[in-house]
Amino acid sequence: MDFAAADRRSQPQPANNGPAGKLGMPRRSIRPGSYAILFGLFAALMVWSHLWLLRLPYYWDEAGQFIPSALDLFRHGWWIPRSVPPIVHPPGVAAYLTAAWTIAGFHPAVTRIAMLLAAAGGLEAAFLLAIELLREAPGRPGFLAAALLFASPVFFAQAMLAQLDMPAMALTALALLLFVQERVGEAAAVSVALVLVKETGVVEPLLFAGWLAWERRWREAAWFLMPAAVLAGWLVILRHTTGDWMGNAGFLRYNLLEPLHPVRLAVALARRTYFLFFANFHWAGTLAMLYAWRHTGLFRQRSWRVAWLLVAAYGLMLTVLGGAVLNRYLLPVLPVLFAAMAGALSYLGRVPRLGVSVVLLGGVAACNWVNPPYPFPFEENLAFADFVHLESDAADYVAHWYPHAVVASAWPMTGALEQPDLGFVRRPVAVEKLNDFTPGRLRALNWSGVQVLIVFSRSWDPPHNFMRVGAIRSLWHRFYGYEPEADLQETRAIVPLPVAAHFERGGQWVDVYVRAGR
Repeated sequence: MDFAAADRRSQPQPANNGPAGKLGMPRRSIRPGSYAILFGLFAALMVWSHLWLLRLPYYWDEAGQFIPSALDLFRHGWWIPRSVPPIVHPPGVAAYLTAAWTIAGFHPAVTRIAMLLAAAGGLEAAFLLAIELLREAPGRPGFLAAALLFASPVFFAQAMLAQLDMPAMALTALALLLFVQERVGEAAAVSVALVLVKETGVVEPLLFAGWLAWERRWREAAWFLMPAAVLAGWLVILRHTTGDWMGNAGFLRYNLLEPLHPVRLAVALARRTYFLFFANFHWAGTLAMLYAWRHTGLFRQRSWRVAWLLVAAYGLMLTVLGGAVLNRYLLPVLPVLFAAMAGALSYLGRVPRLGVSVVLLGGVAACNWVNPPYPFPFEENLAFADFVHLESDAADYVAHWYPHAVVASAWPMTGALEQPDLGFVRRPVAVEKLNDFTPGRLRALNWSGVQVLIVFSRSWDPPHNFMRVGAIRSLWHRFYGYEPEADLQETRAIVPLPVAAHFERGGQWVDVYVRAGR
């Protein structure tokens, strides 16, 4: 089962600068059973590597949006959620989880395995895409590209989380693979599935339509208007049901209007560029890509021009849209990026190729456990697991010792305590919801009415990081409304209650304060 050999041309050919399939020898056919075997191998790898996390309760955005939305569909048949505010996201992932829960029951482990199977399909699509894009490259760089994606902290974490970006990555890679292989109808069908998973995926079929129109292949270009029509149909349903095209006006303001400020646009573009080409040891692959760009013809083929245009389109769209600059949104372009890095490395000499490959792959993998020296969302590596474990420890403690108390805390701890579906408690615990743990918020509490208070590190904020520099903090406050939350020492200096329990893990912490006499 040699996928690399099967997808190579049997003889060297000129660079393909026209429509795919017009130059070069025909591809060898691959039996469907071979794809099934490859999927089985990737599925086993994904599940085995995440075994220790399968029973983990739901994390932040899972708990706040995606699990409740899927449960509304699973239990009540509501395609537009009612238990949480509806937003623009189509119901594709909710439908997928509903099918999994119908078969195996509602449980975090079922959810995790369902998402890991989808991630395995994405890893397979990315591997085959790398083989296709690197058909002219020496060696077998597709294997390194797949290894980089698997080891990438954002992919490894998102692979098990019930969110939209990893399934969107899988479908984006598959649609791009089919497009560059000239399987236009199949690419259009996959693109329909893509926009039903995440609305921003529409950028890919529109790009394909524009590319084919530029090649004057009008009839084929028209196929890729179908996903946009399907997405428009969903928006019409959303508008008819909720009265708003985005589901709610707050979502529209936060994701479409506020990001358009010039300062926020510049900052978002810088952050997107940094993540793709420098963070997590990507700089090593970027140097190799620059070398290949100047000294080889690797990126001159039509397939690469389409792929790079897709990366640029996603990067531009995510710079202009989206209030939260989360790196998981860039997952759909990582297969192209890692294929480019692996292909570029294949043109280096044996010793430098081995050395840079070890630095790149080892560095990417290490960043699953090593946090950066600056603030970042926990979901971008395995820090999210530490967060959920701490959340679970605190919820267990309070539910056992103070089941009838009113617990003051902030999201997502409040959700963990009052919603048993999230996997933290068996029975709801009453909560008083705080917006945050800023010093001003804590000082303003009516302490005479606080029975139990849970304070925890909601973000990674190491000492001496750049966000503590006065000018940067002022900029973030002015344009993002940023207010630093109290750290452990500040919290203990402010809260006039004794600490009943303290939990710490991976540099994160939770304090449980209880009024004396309870």
